[in-house]
Amino acid sequence: MANYTITYNEDDKIIDTQKVVTSTWSDNTNELTTVHTSSTQADFTSATSKGSHYIEVYNEATSSTNTAVQYAVAYGHRKGSGSLDFTNAVGAKGNSPSKVIYNQYRQLVYGDETRFFDFDGGVNNGTDSFIPDDIYVININRGRYKNNLKPGTLNIILASGSAKLHLTDNSITTTGSAVITNAGRQFTIVSGSNGVRSGSNTIQVTDSGSYGKYYPDSGFIILNPAALDHTLSGSIDFGALTPNTTANTAANNHQKLLNAIDSGSSFIVDSEETISSQYLFTRIKNSEFNFTTNPSFVDNNSNLKFGSMENNPKVFITTVGLYNETNELVAVAKLSQPIVKDFSKEALIRVKLDY
Repeated sequence: MANYTITYNEDDKIIDTQKVVTSTWSDNTNELTTVHTSSTQADFTSATSKGSHYIEVYNEATSSTNTAVQYAVAYGHRKGSGSLDFTNAVGAKGNSPSKVIYNQYRQLVYGDETRFFDFDGGVNNGTDSFIPDDIYVININRGRYKNNLKPGTLNIILASGSAKLHLTDNSITTTGSAVITNAGRQFTIVSGSNGVRSGSNTIQVTDSGSYGKYYPDSGFIILNPAALDHTLSGSIDFGALTPNTTANTAANNHQKLLNAIDSGSSFIVDSEETISSQYLFTRIKNSEFNFTTNPSFVDNNSNLKFGSMENNPKVFITTVGLYNETNELVAVAKLSQPIVKDFSKEALIRVKLDY
């Protein structure tokens, strides 16, 4: 094997950046149509159990070796209603899983625990009809997406009885314009598909506000229970999406959202990754790299063992090794097939590094 050295000039290097879009779900599945949960994780027996806070959804039955968490659903209430209090001690009333969830997400979005989720309208003081006390949450598992979820790819169908609601973000309708929050970009959840709002110009449900907010950079969706229930009320199968807001009660409201997702049988969202590639152009002139430094080609006196290499040398290039300034090997590029090299040939090898 020959070992020759080339020093790259700045003209030999090019950096290219591209955005790659893939499906968010396991095995590059485009659409999740079935909800799988774990009875161990979705345990509602106490206020401190995981299931009282959130329910994880898997791509396959948890008995499968290929099962993996795809997303989780949760319910939050700013006063802690709809779930059991952690303790019955004096002064602890209202401290419950639903309050933890509400405080967690408003901290992520607003940076404090005094703001209320505003679904398009009113004053942010918790008294306007567009600012309800509670929220539904869909949180995409962090391991499922790359840099961010891609705006305009969210398509989820919620169903309750015979009523169905196809939700998307409004990033295409608003030409990508977004409100910037602590959680990154914020788009409004609307009725429609592929980032385009359907129907009239309004994004608000009568007396309820919008359907919710989409945070693609942080991978979660905040839904407005009042707007969802206004559209999907009247189910005879498993109840409408009206949360039970009785204090110190294990209402398991997030199960209602999960049932609506399961009944809708369609959840699509893509992820987006920025990949930078550096191209190194390895230029080999006709007078270069025509011999070998392999010790098996010479005898003890450093004379070539093969006479044909003296007047008609021919070698094959198979590998390009990249070294840093201290001559340490940092990367190896293997050619798909050897390149023949002699004095009558020149070669240009493009090495690509993705990171």
